[in-house]
Amino acid sequence: MRTFKQVALFFLSILIIAMPVSSVAAELPTDAERLVIETGAGPVAFTVELALSAADRASGLMNRKSMAADHGMLFKFEQSRQVLMWMKNTPLPLDMLFIDEAGAIIRIAKETTPFSEAIIPSGGPVRYVLELNAGTADRRGISAGDMAHHRVIGK
Repeated sequence: MRTFKQVALFFLSILIIAMPVSSVAAELPTDAERLVIETGAGPVAFTVELALSAADRASGLMNRKSMAADHGMLFKFEQSRQVLMWMKNTPLPLDMLFIDEAGAIIRIAKETTPFSEAIIPSGGPVRYVLELNAGTADRRGISAGDMAHHRVIGK
């Protein structure tokens, strides 16, 4: 005899398997505090969604068709390490800013290819990744060595 929990888990797994992936475009809550990057030309600010849990990081910006010009998604990992990203199921071309424990941008992967399964490495140990619309780093004068500031960075 099956328990209620077993039956519920069975039906939940069927629902998840049957749900089309393209319909899942979760939007995380927008953080009230702006992320600021100190560039050579002065500070630039962004409104960010925070991907702090493993589930949020796994879905990221997948299936999103648009994002406001001054918005981004900040991924925070449990520890500093080599991070590998990809663009699977992501229709938006992105700039990926790889940020170390202290907030220094160590690498920028510009104009990533939508839907690509090619691995995009951080190029060294990082704790954070900031995803912005493609071309934003160049338009806003953001480069490796600039410092990112936000309430979750360095904490």
